Amino acid sequence: QVQLVESGGGSVQAGGSLRLACAASGRTFSNYAMGWFRQAPGKGREFVAAINWSDGTPYYADSVKGRFTISRDNAKITVYLQMNSLKPEDTGVYYCAAHPQAYRIVVGYVVYWGQGTQVTVSS
Repeated sequence: QVQLVESGGGSVQAGGSLRLACAASGRTFSNYAMGWFRQAPGKGREFVAAINWSDGTPYYADSVKGRFTISRDNAKITVYLQMNSLKPEDTGVYYCAAHPQAYRIVVGYVVYWGQGTQVTVSS
């Protein structure tokens, strides 16, 4: 059974930082890209970042470029999202996602989803 398990969410004041982690298990993810989406209250789920598993090429939404950094640990089959300079509009549930190609994650094609972790940024 495939599992993507997120951790690291929480509450922080604007300007603060959080680090999310997503651990994958249940199949071979060596050929899968992984990424993050978020969903704010009353809004749809939106792409945040993705990373190729093979060469580490990252992709970011314009709204998080320069503030968020996605990385991965191949040995631990874990992807991280370092979030700095957080803003209230970053508030939402953050979901881990997986697909064989990172560019497909960017446009919303996802094979596996995690259950989500809440991030709340107060002003």
